[in-house]
Amino acid sequence: MRDVLSIKIKIADREYPMKIEPEDEEVIRKAGKLINEKIKSYAQQFGIDDKQDLLAMVAFDILVDKSQKEEYDVINDETILERINYLNNIVASDTQS
Repeated sequence: MRDVLSIKIKIADREYPMKIEPEDEEVIRKAGKLINEKIKSYAQQFGIDDKQDLLAMVAFDILVDKSQKEEYDVINDETILERINYLNNIVASDTQS
């Protein structure tokens, strides 16, 4: 049986208990910290105090970033595949000569 770590992550002044794999702790704590930083930034930037509004803005911002990254990854993968095919064609034509 794997070890499970019980931790609490505080987001927007509320604590959330979690059971996680020990190797995931650093990533999870970092995610919580980044969410709180974004909440604080939006609160200061827009003068918003409502935690639900701030959480919605953070969730939207994170999803936009994720979607943009996924789109970039697809374009990058297609470019890499095109280059590999190009190089394969060059190698194939050299070996046929």
